[in-house]
Amino acid sequence: MKTSLINTVWFSEKRKNVLLLLYEGERDIEQIKKSLNITTRSIMPQMKTLKNNNLIKQEQDQFSLTTIGKTIVKSMLPFLCTSRIVEENKDFWASRNFDAIPPHLFSKINDLGHYFLIEPDINHMFELPREFVDNIPKSKSIVTFVSYLHPTFLSLYLEAARSGANISLFVSEKALEKIKKEYFEQFNELMKITNITVFLCKENPKIPMVTVTDWFCYICLFNEEERYDHRDIISFDESSLKWCNELFDYYRINSQKLCQITEVE
Repeated sequence: MKTSLINTVWFSEKRKNVLLLLYEGERDIEQIKKSLNITTRSIMPQMKTLKNNNLIKQEQDQFSLTTIGKTIVKSMLPFLCTSRIVEENKDFWASRNFDAIPPHLFSKINDLGHYFLIEPDINHMFELPREFVDNIPKSKSIVTFVSYLHPTFLSLYLEAARSGANISLFVSEKALEKIKKEYFEQFNELMKITNITVFLCKENPKIPMVTVTDWFCYICLFNEEERYDHRDIISFDESSLKWCNELFDYYRINSQKLCQITEVE
């Protein structure tokens, strides 16, 4: 009895790995065995199953994907990438609040690619994360949304702006009120620099901070209780930068440029 395509692709790790390998390009059987670290005896029945289901083809000693095989593998990849992202840190993803991420971008969460989870250092819990602080001065362009304003945040961005970085800073209404009360002079100094643009985000996303530069992105999310627990994500993948820039395109729609602010008396 012929097995379904779902069973053929997903119910065998060997068959799935062969398909993913051949998606990169054609291989002979020795290359397949070496890449997957398997024996002839164990792989040949799987190759026969894939051929019988018209997922792979053989021309002389070279194996490659059929048109159907390519289509199926192309559809598999986003699911596998998303699964990998979640599997690496299940507890983190299960406890996040994703209200700030629009559905069309949440469906592409796999674009975060190879990321690193930054766990809070109990000895430096109330400091800006070192991974963030170290990489901001190396950036030539910086786009940031912030609602959770750290005391040293503006100083860091002042230094970056004075060094020539082009900065777009999005602030929530609550963050702006805090700025007016506690950081008015420092923020006004920031706004006078020509290479920085400040926006007020009218629709306050439920997110502490998200930043994308020309070479890394840094994402802070609230947990399910809408608390910031200092567990963050940093990624250097090109796809993650594109994903974050699309997120800012979404935020920009509900934002207005600030030219000046008045101090709260």
